[in-house]
Amino acid sequence: MTAGLSTTLSGRRIGLVTASASRLGGGVFEAVIAQSEIIRSLGGEPAVFALADADSARDRPRFGSTSVTTVPVFGPRQIGYAPDLVRALLRAELDCLHLHGLWMYPSAAGSRWAAKTGRAYIVSPHGMLAPWITSRGKWKKALARAGYERQNWRRAGALHALTRAEREDIAAESGREDATIIPNAAGGITSQIRPTLPQPIFTYIGRIHPKKNLEALVNAWHGLKKPAGARLQIAGWGDEPAVGRLRQAMSGGDGSATFLGPVYGNEKIALLDQSRFVVLPSHSEGLPMAILEAWARGVPTIQTEECHLPEGFESDSAIDCGYASASIARALSEALTMEAARWQKMSRAALDLARTRFSSDRVASLWANVYAGLMQPSSSNRL
Repeated sequence: MTAGLSTTLSGRRIGLVTASASRLGGGVFEAVIAQSEIIRSLGGEPAVFALADADSARDRPRFGSTSVTTVPVFGPRQIGYAPDLVRALLRAELDCLHLHGLWMYPSAAGSRWAAKTGRAYIVSPHGMLAPWITSRGKWKKALARAGYERQNWRRAGALHALTRAEREDIAAESGREDATIIPNAAGGITSQIRPTLPQPIFTYIGRIHPKKNLEALVNAWHGLKKPAGARLQIAGWGDEPAVGRLRQAMSGGDGSATFLGPVYGNEKIALLDQSRFVVLPSHSEGLPMAILEAWARGVPTIQTEECHLPEGFESDSAIDCGYASASIARALSEALTMEAARWQKMSRAALDLARTRFSSDRVASLWANVYAGLMQPSSSNRL
């Protein structure tokens, strides 16, 4: 990163507020960690604010030296009412507040902070305005829209979309067509291109949730004719019912599909580095970190269009698998029988995307412009 960029946010304190500062937040949690690192790389001081949950203390080390404040929830967790959150935000003397995620009390808290301070305020929905999401829990979302979300979107100085598709979703819900598109960054880029075809190991990393379509993936795997040593590894976390359904689906096969539980840090990198493909047959995503992390390690992917990464298909670093077990099985079969020369071409294309369009420096420079622009003296929140 250039010296100029590394001091863009010097002396600025930027708050990141979200529903969960732990693995329970899924991909949004990983995005908040990455955002705090971006802010620090630009010379700013990040501070994270979240609702307390069962894994807050266990996952606190993931944020390193970043300040993390968690506040207790009163009443149903799915609402996340936490009256201490607004007070914590106001006490923090922030120059800018960045909300990650929607549909829970942090949206109301962020909106109130913006109204009281008049300072720069940014909202990142992280795919939570996608039709697959908004069509579920309709009564809760209707109450949230009327109670605080519409005002929240109006007060934001900037709305952030991860993709062109998400900008359209934001416009449809909020009426605002000015969302800024900035993708997630692919961190942990390898400097090596693997000279040989990896063993037939296929990996999923992420939240265990119905939208990820994992039961269809497992059913497809069970029905395949597989070479010796072929394995499907599912690493992730989720609530007990979702994990239980996954385990039940996996129990009926030949033992080549295994559930590993959550993986982080060097353990995750090692898992990626042994994989031939990373698989994400999801029904709905913002912009999945699992795909970008795979590409950063030179691992091609098997994914759906709802991952919103058409660059993977265009560059031939990804295979489209669709949502049904039959189409997923076809994609897996193609990957299992792929020749080494084509796999290596896909691997190089994946690495090229991670090093260019989704590089940390490029994404940080885009955020530097947004943050600095909103905090200019002439800028004001939409009140």
